[in-house]
Formats: sequence, C-alpha cells, structure tokens
Amino acid sequence: MIFFVRFLKFLTSFLIAALFAGVGVAATYGLKWWHELPDYRQLDSLSLGAETRVFARDNTPLGSLIPKIGEQAISRTLVNLNEISPFMVAALVSNEDRRFFEHYGIDPYGLGRQVQRMAAGESVQGGSTLTNQLIKNTLLLDEYNQARTPDRKIKEWLLSVQVERSFTKAEILQNYLNTIYWGDGGPVELYGIYSAAQAYFRTTPKDLTLAQSAYLTVLVPSAGRYFDYKTMRPLMNTLLSRMVDDKWITQTQMNAALKENLQPRGWQVLYDAQGRITSAKLVDRTQKELKAVTTVRYPHFMGQVTQELERRFGREKVYGSGGLRVYTTVDPRIQTAVETASKEARGLPPGATLGATIIDPFTGEVLGMIGQKLYGDAPPDAWNNAAQGQRQIGSTIKPLLYTTALSTGLTQDHREDDKPITFPCPTCKDGVYAPQNFESQTSYRSMSIREALDRSLNLVTVRLADRIGLQTFFGKLRQLGVPPNDGTGLAAALGAVETTPVKMAEAYATFANGGLYRPPRYITRVTTARGEVLYDDAQNPIKSTRVWTPQVAWLGLDMIKGVVNDLSEQQGGLAWPAKFGDWPVAGKTGTSNGPKDFWFVGTTPLYTGAVWVGKQQGGDMPVRGYYSGLINGPIWRRMMELAHKGQTVRTFSEPPGILYADAPDQQILTGVKFAMLDPNYRDAADTALDNDTPPPPIKYAEAQYAAPYNDPRTVMIDVDRTSNQQATEFTPPENIVQRRVYIEQLPAYAPALSPAPLTDQKPDPAAVKAVKPQSGVPQTTPSEEARPGTPAKP
Repeated sequence: MIFFVRFLKFLTSFLIAALFAGVGVAATYGLKWWHELPDYRQLDSLSLGAETRVFARDNTPLGSLIPKIGEQAISRTLVNLNEISPFMVAALVSNEDRRFFEHYGIDPYGLGRQVQRMAAGESVQGGSTLTNQLIKNTLLLDEYNQARTPDRKIKEWLLSVQVERSFTKAEILQNYLNTIYWGDGGPVELYGIYSAAQAYFRTTPKDLTLAQSAYLTVLVPSAGRYFDYKTMRPLMNTLLSRMVDDKWITQTQMNAALKENLQPRGWQVLYDAQGRITSAKLVDRTQKELKAVTTVRYPHFMGQVTQELERRFGREKVYGSGGLRVYTTVDPRIQTAVETASKEARGLPPGATLGATIIDPFTGEVLGMIGQKLYGDAPPDAWNNAAQGQRQIGSTIKPLLYTTALSTGLTQDHREDDKPITFPCPTCKDGVYAPQNFESQTSYRSMSIREALDRSLNLVTVRLADRIGLQTFFGKLRQLGVPPNDGTGLAAALGAVETTPVKMAEAYATFANGGLYRPPRYITRVTTARGEVLYDDAQNPIKSTRVWTPQVAWLGLDMIKGVVNDLSEQQGGLAWPAKFGDWPVAGKTGTSNGPKDFWFVGTTPLYTGAVWVGKQQGGDMPVRGYYSGLINGPIWRRMMELAHKGQTVRTFSEPPGILYADAPDQQILTGVKFAMLDPNYRDAADTALDNDTPPPPIKYAEAQYAAPYNDPRTVMIDVDRTSNQQATEFTPPENIVQRRVYIEQLPAYAPALSPAPLTDQKPDPAAVKAVKPQSGVPQTTPSEEARPGTPAKP
C-alpha cells in the first residue's frame, strides 16, 4: 500500500511537471512563431489599387504588370465582390467552407471532424476554412510553398484570427476569389476568378451562370479535373444539391442548371434532354489558354521594364502598396517600325529567329525592341533575344578596336600587313595561336586600317590589337558596357565576346553622340497611384561615361561610314544593303564562328540600332548563301527607314579639329577621303597604352596568346608599338609598351638596323585638304552584293 501511494504521488508529480514543461515548450514555440508571422495587413495590397500600370512615352497605355510565381507569369485581374456572380460566391462557400459566416477564422467543427478521421485511421481531408486557405495562398506562400508542416498550420491559424478581426467577411471572400489557383492557362498560370471565367468560358465573373459557377468551384481543390469532364459532372451535381440544402438556390434552379448546355473551352459535350452526358471529348486543350487576357503591348519591352522596376523598387512596391504608374521610353511609332521589320524579314536561315532594337544615341533610351521573329499576329515567344540573349558579336567588335587604336594616336592610314601571323599560346595546337581571314583568303599586302575594316580582315585586326595591347582595348570595352569574357585573348578582337543587341547598340551610340556611353534605359518616370513621384530621370539624370573625345568618336564614325559606303558589292563591300534614302548611315556587319550569329549594328544622326539573327538554342547555320550583310542589313534598313519616315534628313554633328585627306590607295578606295585630327587637336587622342599582362585562366582556349607569368621559357621585352619590333634607343618613350614572349620568338622581334619609320605621324598640314562634307563620306551607288551560293562573309 505504501509503495502504491508513493508511486501515485510520483506519477502525479511527473504529470504536473510534464504539463508545465509542455506549456513552457508550447509558449516558447508559440512566441517564436508569433514573432515570425508576416504582417497580415499585406492583404490590403490585394485590391484594385495594387495594379501597376505602364505607359509609353506618348502616355498611351501599354498594359499592367503581371506578377510571377517563380518564373511563371500569373494572370490576375482583380475584381470587386459586386463584380462576381452571386452563384459563384454561393457555390464556393457551400463547397469549401459551409460555416464561413459563423466562425472566426478557425472552425472547431471542421477540426473535430479531422480528429475523428485521424482516430479512425482515415486520411485527413479538408478542414481548412476559406480564411485559412487565403492565408496559405498569400502570406505564407513564399515561406512554405504549400508544404504541410505543424508550424505552418499554427501560423495559419494565428494569422486567420488576426485577419478575421481586421477584415470583413466580404473583403475576405473578395481576396480569396482573386487568389485561387485555377490551372494552367498556357502562357500564364490562372489565378483569380477573372482569369478562370475568361479561360474556361470566355465570359466575365459577373455573367457566370449557376452551372458555370459550379464547374469552376469543383476545379478549386484540383485544377487537373479539367481533363476528365465525365468525372466532374457527379461532383457538380453533389455541389448543387448542397447549395439547395444551404438555401442558396432552389430545386428549380438546380434542375435548370443540370440541363444547361455547358461547354468548357476545349471540350465538345453532348447531353440528352435530362442533361445527362451522352459524349464528352477534349478536342483542344489550348482553347482555354489566356492569350487575349494576358496580352500587353510590346511584351519584350515590358519584360525589361518589369526587371528594372523590381530591381529599383522591389516586388512588394511594384505589385502592392497601391500600385505604381510607370512612364517608359518606348516610342510606339518606332516600336511599330521594329515589329514591321521583324514580320517582313525574309530569307532567314532555317531554324533562325532574330532580335532587334532602336535606341536614342543621345539619351540611351530604348525606343523600340523585339526579341523574336514575328509571324503575323501570333504572339512572340517569351525569350527576348534583344536584351537577354548573350551572343558572340563577331566582327561588330572591330570598330571598337579600331577606334581604340585611333584614340592612342594612330591614324586611318596606319598600315598593317595582311599576311599570316602566329602568337605564343601554350594551350593551342602546336603552341601557337594562328588566326586566319575568312576562308583563309589573304592578300599578302600592306594596307590601311581603313581598308582593312572595310573588308573586315582578321589578320590585320589581330596585328592592330597586338600593337595597342589587349589591356588597352579591354579597358575601352568595359567602359562601353561590353566587357570581355574571362580569359579571352586576341580572339576578342575578332568577336569572341558575348553581349546583347541592346548593349551593342549602346556601344555604337558613342560614335553618334560624341563619345559618351550611357547604359540602356527603359523608364523615365515612376509615381504612386496617388501621384507621389518615386523616380524622375529629369531630376536624377544618369551620369554618362566619356569613352572617346568628340574628335576620336568622329574618326571612328568616319570609319564605319566607310564600311557602308567605301566599297561597292563588286569591290567586296559588306554593308551596302543597310543604306536607305538620303540618310547618312554608318555600321558594321558581324558573324561569329560556325557561323552561329549574324549581326548588323549601325547608326544614323537620329537613331542607333542593332539586329541579331541566329538560332534560339544556338548552333551552326548554313555557310553558303547566307551572310550578315544580306540577312541583317535589309532588316536593319527596313526598321530604320520606317523609323525615319517623315523626319527631315540631317547630318552627323561634326566637332572641331577634323581634317580630311585623300585615301592613299585611290585605285582601291576611289574618291574616299580619310578623316584625321588637326595637329592642333592631337591631344584628343588621349588613350594611354596599358602594359599587357597575360590573361587569366582561359574560357576560350584558342584565344589565349600570352604566356604565363612564371613560365621560364618567356621573357618580358620593350616593344615599339609602331613597328611591333623590339624598342631601341631611338624609340620615343610614348611608343614603348611591354610584351611577354617566348625566348625562341625573340628573333621575330629583332629591331631593324635603322630606326623604324613612325607610320602614325600626323600628316603635313600643308598636304591636308580640309573638307567639310554635308553628309560625311560621299555615298557610292547601291548595288547587289553576294548572290545565292556565294560564301558567307565575316
């Protein structure tokens, strides 16, 4: 007996201690969970005022921003409760939470039923109130992503009580109906009653019939039921019976709904006179895709606007807090020009698409953009090749290199040899990097760099890059927003650099605007729905970067005007198809290895534009019969001539300090004049040469040409950049740069017996004839270029 009493006391003490410990643990976790709760007042943002509206530069609407869950866009057009059919509200309450108007966020009867099911060993189903589901689909969505955990459930209950105390039942219903997931809508996910009504019945929420409301409600627990209409029909009948029991509808209304000729989008259903299904066939599931509802004007441009807004203000500000009013840079007239050129583009290589843009070179504003080849009125694919596609830019990089060379003091008549050359490369075949011209065509002669750029010759280009040093060139590329890939060597001078058409257009804009680089801009002004200004570029101008002096920018511009105008088709010209009307045009073609990517980037006095053509997923295109001049040039010309329509022809604005002289090879560049610096403006060529250093571990093995720092087989030498030979006591200090070369390569750098001539010396002013052209270099007569079957050109 004594033992039993002692045991009883011990058990009582143990239970009391356990109870207190349990309460303590529960209080600890409860306090922890309470502090982790999100702010329930965020539900206020689920209102019509939360819509962020976007406008073009002429204040015409472009559409409203669509939020995303992960990478999937959401179709969510918010509606008020009085804009929803009473049948839809009644069906939802009867099916999901019959005691909705009686509980305070937590339904004890529902919880009790779940406990009974658990005790009986049955699976737990339902039990959540509409308020619980609203919390799960909004405030706790990002934290738990629908995962069923005890702490999520407790937080759900705590938040539900707070929401029920702060919002009316009507507000909770409205928010719930605007957040329910209703399945896959093709380009978007279907969230909210508006999207569901549009997708499944092409109607508005207010016009939903009783049968349609019952159908949509049965989809709420499982949107996949859409694919088995015969299975859904009994569930609808059960729901309608519950609505009768709950006094939402009469038996007569139920009977009429059962006889309704209900035809969900994509289904072909036949009924008998009593409303029973005789056949049901899913004929086209894509019919419920929401193209009309989710379509906005200029979707690729809008995608960039969305990214900039989220980066600048954050998602909560963009999609909540009353919504924003966003004013953008896009010009509908120019956007139409770009889209028209995309639709009219003919003769693209099999499987190829495109990306194109036009910008304002003086502000950096993106005026028009299309990221895909357009076909009629069909919506474009989502991927934006104009702003997202990182592609190798091929020979469009060469004007940036040649202008860098001019900025160091070289002139357009500086000469380099067009003959084979090799550079040390321990990771390359035979230990050397040996670039070649296109199809190994080599003239074996010395030529001006102006002619070399006209012909896009690789051998001259790599010699020029080696002369000025890659680090000098790479410094300019970084300033131009086109940084080289890690480890890229001399191949960068031939286009082994990846970027987008938008960024290439911004880089070329420096030729037209006097040497200033500005990053691409999509937004000019942002306000709240109440008019509070959050951003205004007039008050917060983006600082530009001075890349070239105005004089050097003009020399580079003159070079790419030459690419378009110096050579006819018969002479090997590459860019003549870009010319249109009386407008002065400057630009450059480009083709990456493969060929994989075709380019044309160019500018007029008004606009700068870029066109890329290639395969969406990458891969080679046909070699014969296609080249960038004949593919991209006409697309660029078409979008530009439409963009310039109605505009008064004008010329580029020439800075002071420019002189002109006849091209030294008049038999080749007949009638061409070279722009050069007036000797009084020689300081305009102000780029200092950087001593080259070997590139870091390479990404493109064929591009590495410099030996490692610690390789005992190498030595650092002083080189005269004008002759590419070892410097002597006669070499001016400003012409000396350092190079690391293999010891066995030293004989190739041996200096001449007499001082090398300074080929980059300024011309005698008396021999220079100053010319003030009306529109730059005189244009040659347009003619046909490559014919079908001819090799592609670089």
